[in-house]
Amino acid sequence: MNAVFNKRLLVVWVVLSSITLAYVWMDHSVDHDGIFSPSAVVTSSAIVMASIKVRIIFREFMEVRHSPVVLCRLTDLWVAIIAVSLLGTYFIGAWLSH
Repeated sequence: MNAVFNKRLLVVWVVLSSITLAYVWMDHSVDHDGIFSPSAVVTSSAIVMASIKVRIIFREFMEVRHSPVVLCRLTDLWVAIIAVSLLGTYFIGAWLSH
């Protein structure tokens, strides 16, 4: 079997793995003796990192980067709308709970 080495795929995989490891590190940073404390910075960062990962997956693994420009922009818009909705929901909920 002849395997083709794809440098772009390797770089994408490393970036996605790095983002995941960064989140795991951030998640453990708010753990105080087994008790998790809520953190707006960690929650916001997790939403932003997830949005970046979704955009990368759209572009690289769903082959959107080879699609017409309209589809590329629509997927970017979808990612932005979801991220803003999640962040808005989190911050409005936090504001209402106080």
